[in-house]
This record gives sequence, C-alpha cells and structure tokens, in this order.
Amino acid sequence: MGKTQDIRAAVKDELSFDPLIDPAAVTVENLGGEVALNGTVPSYPQYLQAATAASAVAGLIGVRNIDNEIYVSNDAGPGDVTQRVQEALDRYALILDDSDVTVNTDLNTVWLTGHVSTWAEHDAVAAAAWMAPGVYDVRDDLYVTG
Repeated sequence: MGKTQDIRAAVKDELSFDPLIDPAAVTVENLGGEVALNGTVPSYPQYLQAATAASAVAGLIGVRNIDNEIYVSNDAGPGDVTQRVQEALDRYALILDDSDVTVNTDLNTVWLTGHVSTWAEHDAVAAAAWMAPGVYDVRDDLYVTG
C-alpha cells in the first residue's frame, strides 16, 4: 500500500471508529499528501467530530493540511429545531428544573435567553443546544445568577 492509500485509510479508519460520525457520509481523499474531507452530516457536533478526528490522525502521520468540505445539512424547520433543543434541555441532568431558559429560533439558528444558576449549567445549556439535530448556530444571551 502506497503512502497515498495509507493516509486515506488511516483517516477513514478513524472516522469509522468514532460513534458520532456516519463514515458513509464523509469521503476522504488524498491530494498530493494533503487530506480532503467531503460530505454532509446532520449536526454541528458531527461536523466537529469529523474535523477533529481527521486532524488528530493527520497530525500523527505528518499531514499538515486538511481541506474540510464537510457541510451540515438537516431538513428540520424552525419549529422542529425549537422542539429538538427544548427536548435536549429537558434531558440534560445538569440543567436544573428551575432554570429560566427560553429557546427561540430563526431558521436553524438558536437564541438562548434567560437565567441559569451556575457556569456549569450555562455550559450545559449551550452544549445541549448545539447537540440538537438541525442546529447550525447558537447565540447565547444567558445570564449566570449564582
């Protein structure tokens, strides 16, 4: 196996090992010793996971540049996004029931407003919003009261 195939195989193996990434959604190419990622994933966290996994492997095998052409695409409408974010907030144990968090959406951008008790809760709210399918951007206007 030549170096080109080794690089491509190593990155593909890493992507298929990560449970957050659908390896069929991301293609890996080697362009003259540089890695090119192409494809579409349904959420921003999957985008980040794919980019991070590829960067980690590329660094280990001496690849300096990654051309990341992965896009986030989800057919969720604004109402779906609002509901998915609210459900994610309801499931997250670090977000207290007495939190005053309001979720508003404009297309696939989420605005978080209200009050939380701690910075840990603040970070949990933002992370839960990012994890909801269909979210492309999160605007954080939360106040920490504690």
